[in-house]
Amino acid sequence: MSVSEGLSIGDIAARTGLAVSAIRYYEDEGLVAPWRNAGGRRRFQRADIRRLSFIMVAQQFGFTLAQIRVELDRLPRHRAPTKADWARISGTFRDGLNDRIARLEKLRDTLDGCIGCGCLSLEVCALYNPADQAHGYGKGPRYLLGDAPAGQESV
Repeated sequence: MSVSEGLSIGDIAARTGLAVSAIRYYEDEGLVAPWRNAGGRRRFQRADIRRLSFIMVAQQFGFTLAQIRVELDRLPRHRAPTKADWARISGTFRDGLNDRIARLEKLRDTLDGCIGCGCLSLEVCALYNPADQAHGYGKGPRYLLGDAPAGQESV
């Protein structure tokens, strides 16, 4: 197969480790844009290997497809992304990763207390649930699930 013929979906699946169904899903979501050959079969650019690999890694780091799409839409579709293209994306994602790391570190550092009280509706937890404020949000560990005490921003 010549490079001008592009890569089949099977070739892309073998190179990325993704299931063919996942690649089709990412196509439906507009994250990759293969073309069709004369026989109607999907053909991908080699650059799509990088795009799909980026999607896989970004999802593992907890980024949503919507966030990934925003970044991929800034990349050229007609050529492989350059080092500068990837550097720009990594700068954007770095901020989100740093925020997530900070939240995970806070959870790790306070986990003993959280397990002890559960942030449910215990009056004894002055640190996480002063005056039983969490009770108004519903059942379960409300602050760990993202609810914030009145006057504070959710984590």
